[in-house]
Amino acid sequence: MLMILNWCLPSILFIMGVFTFVSNRKHLLSMLLSLEYIVLSLFLLLFVYLNMYNYENFFSMMFLTFSVCEGALGLSILVSMIRTHGNDYFQSFNVL
Repeated sequence: MLMILNWCLPSILFIMGVFTFVSNRKHLLSMLLSLEYIVLSLFLLLFVYLNMYNYENFFSMMFLTFSVCEGALGLSILVSMIRTHGNDYFQSFNVL
């Protein structure tokens, strides 16, 4: 029962994060937050998987490092977009 709960909870969290990412496309900040939520649920799923098979947690630490880099890049894009366009709405600027 505990093993099923260990797999179901991160899977449900991942599905909820994907649903939030798909349904909320107005602001860049909300999309970045939902992407971070997806990354954290994937980290939880990876951590449960690695602990179940008694593997090293080095890959999970590498995964966290890359997710922090992804978050920093997303925030830098958000700051540059707010400086150039004044807000983070996707409908307020022309992509071309």
